Amino acid sequence: MIPDSLVILAGRGDYPACALAGARAAGVRRIIVVGVRGMAERRVLRAADESVVFGAGELGHALDWLEGCGVRHMMLVGQITPLALFRTRFDALTRGILAELPVKNAHTIFGRLIREVEARGVRVIPSSCFMGAHIPGEGVLTARAPDAREEQDIRFGHEAAMGVCGLDIGQTLLVKEGMVLAVEAFEGTNATVRRGAKLGGKGAVMVKVAKAGHDMRFDIPVFGEHTVRLCHKCGVSAVAFQANRLVMIDRPRVVELADRYGIALVGLRTDLPAAPLEP
Repeated sequence: MIPDSLVILAGRGDYPACALAGARAAGVRRIIVVGVRGMAERRVLRAADESVVFGAGELGHALDWLEGCGVRHMMLVGQITPLALFRTRFDALTRGILAELPVKNAHTIFGRLIREVEARGVRVIPSSCFMGAHIPGEGVLTARAPDAREEQDIRFGHEAAMGVCGLDIGQTLLVKEGMVLAVEAFEGTNATVRRGAKLGGKGAVMVKVAKAGHDMRFDIPVFGEHTVRLCHKCGVSAVAFQANRLVMIDRPRVVELADRYGIALVGLRTDLPAAPLEP
């Protein structure tokens, strides 16, 4: 069922704007954007019916506000890097939560955030909701398909990436000729691409996955224009991802750029569940 009202917790990038537009098109009547200070874009805040901004370390204040706003559905979209938590001041609740976590990664931090939100009677829906136009399926998206060497690297990279992702380390690998050049950690996808390209030069393959049992309410794999431009700059020749389990922001533009740069984009068949498109 489509909620009448929705809170969007908005981080960095174009994802929040796409989610807001998708929610409007689906029939959500009232949308409130909670922007993360220094990350959420002004255009997203302006497009909402209401908006408010909190710092990344002001979880207690944000939850108090959320509990009083009367909205009972929320989604988390946009880049909210856990690394920001090491560069900001914390309120008492945020400080206490971080102190409780023996392991700090996207899964543990955002999972704990969601438990706090839902304890206040607000349901967090999958971040893939309303994003059907931006989630590619199986097959080659570009004019150029991966060549034999790239196909071999994709198979190897996918198996390796699933192992790494299963350990909650990261979602992205760069491989070339059967060698792992870079594994994503806390620094994020783009830094991983840069690091791997320094080692492997041109012709590396990027593989991005979500683990089995991935909680689609947060940290769903995302690929967009900025990353495809970076792949071109760094000499990445092919990008592979799981079909129906990645958000490709502005897919027509991304495919257009990939074709211009000669980068093959391919959605890989998987037996894992597709990202939900409705709450």
